[in-house]
Order: sequence, then structure tokens, then C-alpha cells
Amino acid sequence: MTKHRHGSHTAYQCNYHFVFIPKYRKPILRGEVAMNLRDLVREVCKAHDIEIVQGHIRPDHVHLLLSVPPTLSPSRVMNVIKTPWARMI
Repeated sequence: MTKHRHGSHTAYQCNYHFVFIPKYRKPILRGEVAMNLRDLVREVCKAHDIEIVQGHIRPDHVHLLLSVPPTLSPSRVMNVIKTPWARMI
């Protein structure tokens, strides 16, 4: 049975699977960098009412399965996640 999220006048289930990589797929997501990225993604998702269903950080890529409100497009979700990450790196 699927879990629906509820807004003031809506019930929705918008799940997106995102995979993103560092430039040239360099394996930089290790140790403290990976921990900082994980914390940053959690903070950004909490601020935008995005639920992290599953996530996995590998040295050369990141997998995220997110439950997103219908007011946010997939491109906007990636924008709000990757912009602070790029500034952090």
C-alpha cells in the first residue's frame, strides 16, 4: 500500500529518483565531504518540505529518492539541493 502525503486541500505522492555526479565524476565524496553533503541535503530537504525516502552517497555519485510536494518541479528540487552543495565544495 502506498503512502500519500497531504496538503491543505490535496493528497499526493510525487516520488523522484535523482542521481547526480561531481564534475568529471571525480571520487571526491568521501569522509568529511560526504558527511557535510549528507547534512546539507537533510537541512535543505527539511526546509522545503521534501521527504528523503532513501539516499546513498558513493565516492563518485549520489542517489536520492525523494517525496516532493507537487508545487516543486524536479528541476527546482535539484536546484535547491545542488546550489548550496556547489558553494560548499
